Amino acid sequence: MAGRRLLGQILKDQGVIHEGMVQEALMLQREKGHRIGEILIELGHIQLVDLARALAEQAGMPFVDLDSQQPSQEALAKIDGSTARAFSVLPIAIGDDGLTVALADPLNASVLNELAFGAGLVVKGVVADAEKIASALDRYYQEEAPLAKGKLRDVVAELAREGEKFDLEDKAAMAAAAPVVKLLNYLLFQAIRDKASDIHLEPFEGEFKIRYRVDGVLYELEAPPPHLAVALISRVKVMADLDIAETRMPQDGRIELTVGGKPVDLRISTLPTMFGESCVMRVLDRSVVALDLDNLGFFQGEVGRIRETLTLPHGIVLVTGPTGSGKTTTLYAMLSEVNRESTKVITVEDPVEYDLDGIVQIPVNEEIDVTYAKVLRTILRQDPDVILVGEIRDRETAQTAIEASLTGHLVFSTLHTNDAPSAVTRLTDIGVEPFLIAATLQSVLAQRLVRKICSGCKIEYQPTVQVLAELGLKGDEVGGKSFARGKGCEACNFTGYRGRLALAEIMEVDERLRAAILARSSAAELADIARESGMAGLRASGLRAVYDGLSTVEEILRETFQQD
Repeated sequence: MAGRRLLGQILKDQGVIHEGMVQEALMLQREKGHRIGEILIELGHIQLVDLARALAEQAGMPFVDLDSQQPSQEALAKIDGSTARAFSVLPIAIGDDGLTVALADPLNASVLNELAFGAGLVVKGVVADAEKIASALDRYYQEEAPLAKGKLRDVVAELAREGEKFDLEDKAAMAAAAPVVKLLNYLLFQAIRDKASDIHLEPFEGEFKIRYRVDGVLYELEAPPPHLAVALISRVKVMADLDIAETRMPQDGRIELTVGGKPVDLRISTLPTMFGESCVMRVLDRSVVALDLDNLGFFQGEVGRIRETLTLPHGIVLVTGPTGSGKTTTLYAMLSEVNRESTKVITVEDPVEYDLDGIVQIPVNEEIDVTYAKVLRTILRQDPDVILVGEIRDRETAQTAIEASLTGHLVFSTLHTNDAPSAVTRLTDIGVEPFLIAATLQSVLAQRLVRKICSGCKIEYQPTVQVLAELGLKGDEVGGKSFARGKGCEACNFTGYRGRLALAEIMEVDERLRAAILARSSAAELADIARESGMAGLRASGLRAVYDGLSTVEEILRETFQQD
């Protein structure tokens, strides 16, 4: 069978671009790793409609101009607004051969089977301009946030009514029921629209909870009756290709979606509990890895210092912090900067969270004894320049990472510690000799994520003396400085916060610190030396965010502690 035609060749045959434009885009693709169609649009060589026509021809699907074809009300009624937005599709027409829907991306054709469940019809796809699909969704499905929440309640009520008809022993039938499919689509759309990082489905003795985490905080949603938890979780397991009959063992899986034209991965984890299976979906927006260090929320001076570590010829660079502090995102942004044609980058991760073009990524699998340490030893025979070790957990992994850095490799990794100086004591605790740490450790970045004040409802206010005292500040120290907080509005779900920014503590290991490490100094002593050399603590970084009106005093108190 002949291979799929290249997109650049199709666009050339259509007379939209010439060979020089293709070569320019290919050169940028090697540097950035994006799709060639996106790069050609970014360069201004083609329009979205040109890309849609070429993608349609490449996939062997019809192309439809939405300006000349209006969707029928009958077709629109078959797919609800949240499902249409979640999958970035527009229902167009119903005929004898089923329902026709417009897709922005033919590679997203796998959603047609999902839509067929909810619509109760055969669903076939055509390709249309992504911008025209988005504007049509806004025009034909005018769902404001309160209305969407009302519809969520309606679907929950419908599911409760339909639940009486379910055979609770037939998990497959329950998972395929239209109200179950519709409810899950609503949940996914609402969570992804609100930029949730995790979705929790949790059965308890007398209730079933649905919660999602936005900016590090959990919020509860409307939930169906507890006896229908099995139906919803079975639906998730079907989509993730997990065994729905197995409820006594933990299972892990993955669901790939395209939401709003962006690829989104859902990492699924199920766990047996006393009252049924608990399911957590981690939302991984793959477009995040295209961000560079400038977009992660660090202050400009901190970004410059992080970039300096990327130019080191060898050594170990650690990123530390608790779970959910953004360590992985920072590491991926750092890898994206060093990912060049002249540099070979290999990662070993547990699990691989994002696919990075041009980087060799290896998943750890403890069940078959594919451990960090074993993979690391093999990696050294693959001629890498830069190595990422997902996490240093034990002496063997640490020792192998140190060997890699001593043989001329730049090694990035993470540790779970509260601050940068504690990384040294953590390494000695797991059995690494101080002389090896002193010889290899180049820099430690400790970080936290704090919520940003919503720009739509930000107001200035004066905190109380008690709150200032908790921050370790006196009234005369804050003279003339302004403080802000969010009043709460619809845009931020009345929380006063929207988005997050990173606080950083960067400890660069100089000669004084190396001597202190060799002398087995405590974390407190190392912190004193590092501060004398110019290290600003997490609390200092947080205060800067407060004074700049980016975050609140309460957030800084929640995420940082005072260093004497």
